[in-house]
Amino acid sequence: MELNLEQIQRVGTITREDFLGTYVASQKPVVIEHLIEDWPAYQKWNLCYLKQLAGERTVPLYDNRPVASERKFNEPHTSMKMGDYIDLLNKKPTNYRIFLYNLLKEVPELQNDFSYPDLGLKFMKKLPFLFFGGSGAKVFMHYDIDLANILHFHFHGEKRCILFPPSETKYLYKIPHSLMSHQEIDYTNPDFEKWPALKKAKGYIANLKHGETLYMPEGYWHQMTYLTPGFSMSIRSVAKNMGNFTEATYNVFIMRYLDNFMRKVRGQKWIEYKNSRAISKTNKMNGYD
Repeated sequence: MELNLEQIQRVGTITREDFLGTYVASQKPVVIEHLIEDWPAYQKWNLCYLKQLAGERTVPLYDNRPVASERKFNEPHTSMKMGDYIDLLNKKPTNYRIFLYNLLKEVPELQNDFSYPDLGLKFMKKLPFLFFGGSGAKVFMHYDIDLANILHFHFHGEKRCILFPPSETKYLYKIPHSLMSHQEIDYTNPDFEKWPALKKAKGYIANLKHGETLYMPEGYWHQMTYLTPGFSMSIRSVAKNMGNFTEATYNVFIMRYLDNFMRKVRGQKWIEYKNSRAISKTNKMNGYD
């Protein structure tokens, strides 16, 4: 048995009116295949180019180790020079990823390589984040802290994206006081005996190739698998739904600090409690207790 996933609809190009009326209004994801082909980045951005521009920059790295109490919310696991990291990506599979890194602030020349699409959303101009991964690297199922509308542009290679709308949260074994699903779930090959509620979840899937754009609506869960070494850039627009905006405000100003405080006070017992609670609450809610 596999996850109940529908292919994300694809369009070649799209007008501002169609994007707002068909996808933003209904909060449905879409892949836009040719949105950025007029960007200099479409021709220039690859791992070799970024190594040339930013090879001496020290970048934060994350891997797939479970959340632990000794680390703060979203604290990186290690660091490395960008050039050495790109060499590693090209040499062999690795779990090390770059996550939420504002390389464009560190290397301003990159800002000349793209523009913000005129799709009717007001994008936060200071937050274009980059994400890198090696062949086979996986990102845990999660949703973003600000529940933003996101345009996710992929470069150099191919990655697989699994999405779930917020309506499916009740099936995804969400960890309390966090933005993540239970980390032991392998969404590329789920064990439905261990995680039975997943059988009820309905989501979306798409493979992104160089130059393609994924629209992820507000608060959508997403899990990424890098099929080849590559990187992506995300730009975001604040949540328009008042409930999502309120939750985002809580996440940014209260939730992450509360979680860091409890990690410090209760240590690993806090992590174990949250993991256990995710399982018991989800199973009970769905009749599997």
